[in-house]
Amino acid sequence: MTDTVTAPTTDSDATGAAGASAGIRPTVDAAHWERRLGELAARHGVPGAQLGILRLGEDGERDDLVTAVHGYLHVPAKIPVSPEAVFQIGSISKVWTATVVMQLVDEGLVTLDTPIIEVLPDFELADMDVARQVTLRHLLAHTSGIDGDVFTDTGRGDDNLEKYVALLKEQTQNHPIGATWSYCNAGFSLAGRVIEVLTGTTWDVAMRERLYAPLGLAATGTLPEEALLHPAAVGHVDGPDGEPKVVPVWGLPRPLGPAGLITCPVSDLLAFARMHLSGGVAADGARVLSEASVAEMASKQAELPDPYTLGDSWGIGWIRFDWNGHRLIGHDGNTIGQAAFLRLLPEQGFAVALLTNGGHTRDLYMDLYREIFAEVAGVEMAEPLGPVEGAEGDITPHLGVYGRASVRIDVTAGEDGGRPVLRMTPLGLLAELEDDPGTDYPLHPVGEDLWVTRAPGTETWMAVTFYELEDGRKYVHLGARATPKLDA
Repeated sequence: MTDTVTAPTTDSDATGAAGASAGIRPTVDAAHWERRLGELAARHGVPGAQLGILRLGEDGERDDLVTAVHGYLHVPAKIPVSPEAVFQIGSISKVWTATVVMQLVDEGLVTLDTPIIEVLPDFELADMDVARQVTLRHLLAHTSGIDGDVFTDTGRGDDNLEKYVALLKEQTQNHPIGATWSYCNAGFSLAGRVIEVLTGTTWDVAMRERLYAPLGLAATGTLPEEALLHPAAVGHVDGPDGEPKVVPVWGLPRPLGPAGLITCPVSDLLAFARMHLSGGVAADGARVLSEASVAEMASKQAELPDPYTLGDSWGIGWIRFDWNGHRLIGHDGNTIGQAAFLRLLPEQGFAVALLTNGGHTRDLYMDLYREIFAEVAGVEMAEPLGPVEGAEGDITPHLGVYGRASVRIDVTAGEDGGRPVLRMTPLGLLAELEDDPGTDYPLHPVGEDLWVTRAPGTETWMAVTFYELEDGRKYVHLGARATPKLDA
């Protein structure tokens, strides 16, 4: 059972980090964290947010669940954020899709190492050798190499995923299968189609029947008409005057559902997290997923070429983080003007979720989670990567053009011997949705092959990693994607 706390329970400084490190469980102060959410959201220009903090009860005690809200769901209309409002959780949806896949594994309908083509005999890629080899494990751990940022809209019909998968016959490889790691949205839409074939229903219905209903998530949905039954957040971007402006498109196309279209309030997201913290059991005691599958999802499947921006490794759906010797799992989500963050600390039965709708969301996440985990769990977040004073680096070996389906990256030496520049230019549907002509990112050296940059106006640095595969092919890893050099 879960107690939802919306009023102060104690002064958060009474025990704080010292108490947490001594094994004492500090009571979570709802008023304190709502105040900090508001202060930090204002600092980072985040118009609306929900924060949730969950700690499992011990020895039959009730769980602690604290929720806090800030700001507006829709700034021009001045619609306030409420605990019941739904936000887009974006790519955190991938963990939900992976969970349903693991249910099918539990039922013996498929294995993680079953070739996709055995379930989808008509499955094609540009490289049919890859199409015959790729498995669910490759898809759910992002090691398939499929150039995965495919945002083609194949319609609102229930056949949207079937049509989407048919289009993948045109997709080339970012990298050879299993050779490195690169974030792949298309792989999860493909996994969603596997769910449809094995369950005989749509991905949306399978999620509702297999996760939302067993977990008691009445406000969670995948379609905009489901979100409209609740107060719903809209995304915002910075307008010309610096004020939040509503985005022109509310959500991504339906075939991206398994990769990122779930909407829910923060309490529902934490109910999903609770099930994973509890070894696959819902709050009412019903088993949703086997304990073995919960463990498999959290286990290391792949190392990341860039261990700084997200985590150091990937599981089945989950990102894996090492925060000063403490193993966390979680995921982030970004849609059009909305961003979400989920972190689980299994060793303490502890989870934190943050849902936002614009502004410098990653800066807010970094500041807020650093405080929460230190004060409530006694765990220090890993120090973020940043420029190193006195570091030198030669950009010459890395100059050139890199590219994949949705982006072109130009690495140049800069003008008049100035700082090197990485220019990212979105391509295709994503460029149309976000009206982004491209952005220049100055590069700061950390080492010969490791540089950092950050988006204009933000505080959080991003790693830019240059590396080669065993066959000598050159890549840049940025934004969780491996992008091959085109002029090599």
